[in-house]
Amino acid sequence: MSDASFIGQGSEAGHAGLDAAYAVRAAEAHPSDYLALLKPRVMSLVVFTGLVGMVLAPGDLHPTLAITALLCIAIGAGASGAINMWYDADIDAVMARTQGRPIPQGRISRDQALGFGTVLSVASVLVMGLAVNWVAAAILALTIGFYIFIYTMWLKRRTPQNIVIGGAAGAFPPMIGWAAVTGDLSLLPLLLFAIIFMWTPPHFWALALYRSDDYARAGVPMLPVVAGDRETRRQILIYSLLLVPITLSPWALGLAGPLYGGVTAALGAIFLALAVRIWRGNDERPAKHMFAYSILYLFLLFALLLAERGLGWGA
Repeated sequence: MSDASFIGQGSEAGHAGLDAAYAVRAAEAHPSDYLALLKPRVMSLVVFTGLVGMVLAPGDLHPTLAITALLCIAIGAGASGAINMWYDADIDAVMARTQGRPIPQGRISRDQALGFGTVLSVASVLVMGLAVNWVAAAILALTIGFYIFIYTMWLKRRTPQNIVIGGAAGAFPPMIGWAAVTGDLSLLPLLLFAIIFMWTPPHFWALALYRSDDYARAGVPMLPVVAGDRETRRQILIYSLLLVPITLSPWALGLAGPLYGGVTAALGAIFLALAVRIWRGNDERPAKHMFAYSILYLFLLFALLLAERGLGWGA
């Protein structure tokens, strides 16, 4: 199936249909519905990687400002998720994985989600700039804008490279955390960006392998839908082979200590073994294992950096 066959599916026509369906005012939403708009599971990883960037940065930040910066990162990430759900409400309604979200269920209208996300986006950037510094605020604004305009509105429905380029949005938080402390950037936060950026494609393509019917039904040109399972498995292996050396680069460049280097090498070996299993296999189990492990993998890499800093072993 060609990329072109997906372009425009589930766009304005789908949005108009949803708006008509929700013309009757949605039942009063519960706070849990607004929380769901913020994609809290995604937000938790974003906040954690932002925290690591903040802790690794040289210098000190007053605890109140540090908490404020983390809240701004969390709220900015959640606001992006809310606007993403506003724009993608039509495809969320037909995907089994997302049908239970508040907008497809009619618990929150699209207009409510857009207003909620917009207010939180602006507030998170302004508070970050006024309370912390404008460099961190600018990177936060870039993160929100990239996720909404580049990934959600432009790439997601048009190209199987959507998650490759769009994955940059999820890679900015360590840079925001670092900049919140220092007011600038240096090599280590850029390496952390590169790790998350290169981790994102194999992570999401593993999910797409066993959810390809869902994406096809929604008209989203994820790699397995457009290029097939075989090519997707090959790309997962290629990106995994590129990822593991990048994860070791902080240690190789003297920016992390031996604990990080040794454990990261072992964790990377497991990641590569799973990628090889996916490449060789033809069932869903290795892809499901890769998707689950990839989340733990990224968390452990950043937790190791925190542990070394706490033990005084880092650079």
